Amino acid sequence: MISVCMATYNGGPFIYEQVDSILIQLGVDDELIISDDGSTDNTINEVLRFKDNRIKVIKGPKQGIIKNFENSLKAASGDYIFLSDQDDIWLPNKIKNCINVMQENKEISLVVTDCKVVNNDLDEIYSSYFRLRNSKSGFFKNLYKGGFHGCCMCFSRSTLEKSLPFPDNIPMHDWWIGLVAEIHGKTFFLNECYLLYRRHDFNASSASEKSSNSLSQMISYRFILLLNIVKRFFNT
Repeated sequence: MISVCMATYNGGPFIYEQVDSILIQLGVDDELIISDDGSTDNTINEVLRFKDNRIKVIKGPKQGIIKNFENSLKAASGDYIFLSDQDDIWLPNKIKNCINVMQENKEISLVVTDCKVVNNDLDEIYSSYFRLRNSKSGFFKNLYKGGFHGCCMCFSRSTLEKSLPFPDNIPMHDWWIGLVAEIHGKTFFLNECYLLYRRHDFNASSASEKSSNSLSQMISYRFILLLNIVKRFFNT
C-alpha cells in the first residue's frame, strides 16, 4: 500500500492539477492524505471536486509546515510513503519506478528522484535539481549540504517509524528524514526527473537554504540535526 502525504495551506491556484497528477498513479487501495493547516482560500473545495475515496483530508495543527507534514505522516498506513507539496506536478511513472528501486534492493530505505525546476507557468528554470545541488547519497555529505528534497522522496515504513516523532527544533522535515534513512539503511538518488517543481514567491518549503541565512544559523542547523540523531539513535 502506498501513502502520499501532503501538507496544504492556501494552495488553491495549483492544487487541483497536483492532486490529479498523483491520483492517476495510485492504486485502488492506496491513499492521499492531505493535512490542511486552516486554508482560507478554495484549497479544500478544489480537493473535494475529485470525489475520490482515496483522498483523506485531515485538520492540521496550525503550527507551521514541519508539524503539518508530521500530522499527515502520522496518519499514513502505507508500506511506502511519498511526500508531496501542494503546487507541483508529478510526472508519469514516479511511483512505479521509485517502488521498483526499493523492491529490487531491500537495503534501500529511501529514494530521491531528480526534478525540473519551473516557474508558475511551468517554464523551465533548471533542467536538473540534482545538478543544481550536487545531490548524492552520504550522511555527512547531506549533513553539510542537504540534498533530500521532500517532494521527490519515497521511503519505507521503517524509515517513517524511525523518523517520528519529529524533534521539535529541526530546520526541515525532509532533511531529518533523509539523515535518518542514511543511518538505518541506504539511500538512492534516481537520476531521472519525475516532478515539475514550481518555484514562486509563495512556496511553503524551499529547495535550498535561503541565501539570507547567516553562517552561524547554517552551522546551528547542522548541529541541531546531528545532536538529535545522536540523542535518538546513539544515546545509550
